[in-house]
Amino acid sequence: MAHKKFVFVTGGVVSSLGKGIAAASLGTLLESRGYKVTLIKVDPYINVDPGTMSPFQHGEVFVTNDGTETDLDLGHYERFVRFQASSKNNFTAGKVYEQVIKNERKGKYLGGTVQVIPHITDEIKRRIKEGAKDSDIAIVEIGGTVGDIESQPFIEAIRQMTLELPTNATAIAHLTLVPFIKVSGELKTKPTQHSVKELRSLGLQPDCLICRLEEEIPREEKKKIALFCSVDPKNVISMHDVKTVYSIPLLLHEQGVDSILLDKLGLSKKRRPQLGDWQKVVKAKLNPKSQVTISVVGKYVDLHDSYKSLNEALDHAGIINNAAVNINFVDASKITKKSINALLKDSDGILVPGGFGERGIEGMIMACNFAREKSIPYFGICLGMQIAIIEYSRNVLKLKGANSTEFDLETKHPVIAMVTEWKDASGKKEKRSQDSDLGGTMRLGGQECKLNKKSLSYKLYKKDSIVERHRHRYEVNPNYHDAFSDQGLSVVGTSIDEKLVEMIEINSHPWFIACQFHPEFTSNPRDGHPLFNDFIKKSIKLKR
Repeated sequence: MAHKKFVFVTGGVVSSLGKGIAAASLGTLLESRGYKVTLIKVDPYINVDPGTMSPFQHGEVFVTNDGTETDLDLGHYERFVRFQASSKNNFTAGKVYEQVIKNERKGKYLGGTVQVIPHITDEIKRRIKEGAKDSDIAIVEIGGTVGDIESQPFIEAIRQMTLELPTNATAIAHLTLVPFIKVSGELKTKPTQHSVKELRSLGLQPDCLICRLEEEIPREEKKKIALFCSVDPKNVISMHDVKTVYSIPLLLHEQGVDSILLDKLGLSKKRRPQLGDWQKVVKAKLNPKSQVTISVVGKYVDLHDSYKSLNEALDHAGIINNAAVNINFVDASKITKKSINALLKDSDGILVPGGFGERGIEGMIMACNFAREKSIPYFGICLGMQIAIIEYSRNVLKLKGANSTEFDLETKHPVIAMVTEWKDASGKKEKRSQDSDLGGTMRLGGQECKLNKKSLSYKLYKKDSIVERHRHRYEVNPNYHDAFSDQGLSVVGTSIDEKLVEMIEINSHPWFIACQFHPEFTSNPRDGHPLFNDFIKKSIKLKR
């Protein structure tokens, strides 16, 4: 290929239409044709990254293997396309402006006036091209909606790229809403017409219109949209509601979207799309043989997108086990001695996910105790592992002074604390560089974990060394490894230096596994994830 190929995905009318799923599905189809695909998410907000944003506002923070805190859409990308995202696959307006200002301070613009055009747009183009390296086709999703003030520099950058590159190097897929007005019983195409008009006024003509609506768009409405938006009728695509998002690649393929884009990009249809694995996923999802209820006891349950990858991983494990996974979201802060039985009585499995801050900690500890004492499968992730350590230390080891997230023995050693707060057995404070990955900030990204060959975790992973992604500040004090093991809680996974606790198990329990990392980030619908797959399998087997 002489030039890199780009598919730009834009959105209009309203946000949250599903651009991320649409982009990921396009990637699935192009990959199934034999092309190497990468996906890039561009966010117009001024935050440098979503790492400091509230999960209630923006949903989960997806962590890539290289430790970048990114938008949750990158989770869709990795679940739909077999590639591994990095820092190059997501950037924000804040990051762009930050870099341009740094360049200006260093004199890189030779005293010139720094402006949105060309300096900001040039930096956007540079980052898009950088992210597209080592791929045949880059799918670039522009966050927000066309017409927003904050997204204009990004739309302008795309316009410039369509002019600078050959005609067959770029394609534009525009996602738009076609609402159904119940009172009049009509589909309304006007919002789509206005959305495309806005896009064209900014210098971009869509090659493909993907219409979001409840039911399949009728032929007459397709022809009307095509006429008013100057698009070929066959390029007006219906992305209507389906029973599972995993049907979207198949839905788009049925309407020839992959052929439309390949024709625009001047690429050959290398092979017939290999979509057999997606057909199996959809069949298993829509025809479960059993059901299971998993209680997720967390802090951000009011917005389910806060646990997007977790929800998907449970769903994937259900698909692998031919089961429908019903998630019972439980607000940890509402768990009390009086309410716990009512809130968790129907649980076939209990999962405590990650989180930050003290709110809800006591409720999580009670939920963990409930699962341990009633022999209900328990899965602790990140904070959920530390909760398990606290619960066991408090109720089995009977450590003195046990309170919330930190507590001391008579020796004054914290059981869970920042790495910089540990003391070794002699009372000497454990010192680590504050600028190291294990300093007082956060441990992020993929890191290696050694597994005990006698553990269940080893049997599930089928290897003694794994790499999983982290996002946390606190660690379990390694001085207590032996104390835990002596009382039946085994440390079965550790970091390479064997100091950091990565995984724990309780052998006497039917299924009790907790990990410091986030396995949900590496789950996908075609394979699931070893830990989630077995958690659901055991929850089904022990279902009461």
